[in-house]
Amino acid sequence: MSEYTIYHNPRCKKSREALQMLEDKGVSFDVVQYLKEVPTKEELKKILAKLNVKPFDLVRKEEKKFKEEYKKLNLNDEEWIEVMHQNPKLIQRPVVVKGNRAVIGRPPENVNELF
Repeated sequence: MSEYTIYHNPRCKKSREALQMLEDKGVSFDVVQYLKEVPTKEELKKILAKLNVKPFDLVRKEEKKFKEEYKKLNLNDEEWIEVMHQNPKLIQRPVVVKGNRAVIGRPPENVNELF
């Protein structure tokens, strides 16, 4: 098991930059391409606890799908977790986890908080 885990989307510039930061630091890390390896609802809950944020805070509000389908809805935390599980594209990226802590790598410099 590596020291760090990055929930990564290789098509995202910010995600690639955060991955490069981990490589530059020479730390061991696992890459989870979360669009292919969708986190379970339990995994999402653990990530949220490490981030210390509410589920809605992990949602990408600039995504077209959010604006068209979810923006006007008043969902509870469990429902937002379900939405992200069913639509992983709506999960903020990248998320970098180290032990009991995690950060959203937007901007990528946030990853420095874990070093």
